[in-house]
Amino acid sequence: MLAAAICLPVPLRRSFDYRVDATLAGRLRRGCRVRVPFGRRTLVGVVVGAPRELPEGADELRDIEAVLDDEPPIPAELLALCEWAADYYLHPLGEVLAAALPAALRRGAMPATAQTGGYALTAAGRAALEILPPRHRAQRSLLQALSTAPRSRADLAATAAVLRRALDAGWIEAADAPAATPASGTPTPTPEQAAALDRLAAGDAGFAVHLLEGVTGSGKTELYLRRIEAALAEGRQALLLAPEISLTPQLDARLRERFGDGVHRFHSTLTDRAREQVWLRARDGRARIVVGTRSAVWLPFARLGLIVVDEEHDTSYKQQDGFRYSARDVAILRAQRLDVPVLLGTATPSLESLHNARSGRYRHIRLQRRVHDTPPPQVRVLDVRGLPLDHGLSPPLLQAVDRHLDQGGQALLFLNRRGYAPVLLCHACGWNAPCTHCDAHLTLHRGRNRLICHHCGAQQAVPRHCPSCSATSLIAVGAGTERIEQALANRFPQYRVARFDSDRITSHEALERQLADIREGRAQILVGTQILAKGHDFPGLSLVGIVSADQALYGTDFRAVERMGQLVTQVAGRAGRAGQPGEVWLQTHEPEHPLLQTLARDGYGALCDALLAERRDTGLPPYAHLALLRAEAREAGQALRFLQLVRPCFEAPDVTVYEPLPSGMERRAGLARAQLLLQSASRAALHRSLGAVVARLQQMPEARRLRWSVDVDPYDLM
Repeated sequence: MLAAAICLPVPLRRSFDYRVDATLAGRLRRGCRVRVPFGRRTLVGVVVGAPRELPEGADELRDIEAVLDDEPPIPAELLALCEWAADYYLHPLGEVLAAALPAALRRGAMPATAQTGGYALTAAGRAALEILPPRHRAQRSLLQALSTAPRSRADLAATAAVLRRALDAGWIEAADAPAATPASGTPTPTPEQAAALDRLAAGDAGFAVHLLEGVTGSGKTELYLRRIEAALAEGRQALLLAPEISLTPQLDARLRERFGDGVHRFHSTLTDRAREQVWLRARDGRARIVVGTRSAVWLPFARLGLIVVDEEHDTSYKQQDGFRYSARDVAILRAQRLDVPVLLGTATPSLESLHNARSGRYRHIRLQRRVHDTPPPQVRVLDVRGLPLDHGLSPPLLQAVDRHLDQGGQALLFLNRRGYAPVLLCHACGWNAPCTHCDAHLTLHRGRNRLICHHCGAQQAVPRHCPSCSATSLIAVGAGTERIEQALANRFPQYRVARFDSDRITSHEALERQLADIREGRAQILVGTQILAKGHDFPGLSLVGIVSADQALYGTDFRAVERMGQLVTQVAGRAGRAGQPGEVWLQTHEPEHPLLQTLARDGYGALCDALLAERRDTGLPPYAHLALLRAEAREAGQALRFLQLVRPCFEAPDVTVYEPLPSGMERRAGLARAQLLLQSASRAALHRSLGAVVARLQQMPEARRLRWSVDVDPYDLM
């Protein structure tokens, strides 16, 4: 009897043996998909073990129903990477493989690569463009984009539904996609950029990690393009990872301007069909360049020659639920296995990457001057204690906004909190709107007249009376971006305010419209969250006001101050990028805080020095390694009791196992949460200990009565 090991998309950390019919044995190879019975269901799995003989008495095995592939759709390199990731992050391999496959392949289909098509505007479409009401924004945007010439599908921001409606209406028609023409010239690098390029080229022989640390406006993207150009010249492909979907359009535009066709986006807001086509083109070698968010690290590439990780410090590269992996770390491991270089770019390196560079594991390349040779703006700490605040804005900050607007500049007000106010409070009895599912307050969104939980998404209408005492004295406490926007619109009615947060920016089209308004001067004041902190270039921006960074100074997460320093430095770097002097104000109630003073006075590098010294003294990353065992249960206390039962299972002497504790937010989305923290100076010892316990957990009856998960190298300890 022959049997093959099959991994299935189920939350079980094992493969399953299935009997192989003699007629199928020759077709089964690692990476092929098969259809098999599993319980009462039929699932699509991936072969991870070639057919082998089993001893007598294995008659209880079930048969493979069908082999779906003649050739493995998953390349051997990608399959091996998934196996490594499943082992390192202690996650079921079947679910890792499912995450690396497009939806159609997970269902058992094998789609073909579609021809790259285009669209043209018809006479009916030109007529419709004249009469379409302004409220039909998506259709108008599509017709306007095609009004001058046919465009390829990849160049159109319209969704599949918008395209389908326009086709059905006869406003557009299929047409040959025009070939994009690469830019004829490239910018002359500055002397500092030229020196950095020489150092990057010196590592072309094979695998190397380059940490490119460049101040905002120093031209890191141009260096990315030069290294991608070198990879393409060798007949290789390139992958450029970006942390946010909001950054992929501008990176895509820069790449297309330089390289023409062959550039593809890959991120979660694309349709399944669009992602599937990029997956196939990458595997076939036809997608020369892919720019995408963290999931793009799992794309199959025929000839990958370079990986670039933009904003390498960003926490968005870490998947925070389900399969908890770090795309940055996976990218480095993949580059090592392929023997190709990886380029980590940032103005604010993570402490882990900085430590690796200082230890000689990474090559450290610095760009310390802006392209326009203007000094980065210094952060001015503004003590707001005792000052009257207009919805969180102090008189000195408002005066600075007024001054810069009068001089023809633009101003950005940054607050990493969306909504109108974080708390709705009854002034009569003290009631404040709680989330019934989480240990959190509901945030007031006045524009939608809703109270919304930013943790579980629960929402309700804003009450007219206090639910506790029936008083009408309900007041909004604190400020979010919506409130700041309103305050600035009231204070500066002659100027337009553009708000950037996930409530206002709901699509690529909306983002592009807002960015165009800023660049062309139609909006003079920007208000936003961290969407504005990274990557965007606003030539007219001369003032940045950081409404508050105090929350990080009070936080219990040991990474909070590092993240605060990165955010402040990144958003401050938006000012003065086109050569004009920039000014940055940071409001705070803690002006004497030593780390805040270090950041403002000496910059992010000095803050890193202080934080690394703290981490070394306390045995925290990058000088040690962490893992979290998390548990969630409906019953209060059940998760904590489970972890208390598990803790004695850890026996490694060189691994510190802390007492289980309730999570920072103990109740979330109706579940009580607890966590067990492990710490060790040895990554291998930590992994061995954790792996042994996870294997035991799968056999424990208590583990089947709740949800538990493992987070290796956690970014968030809350």
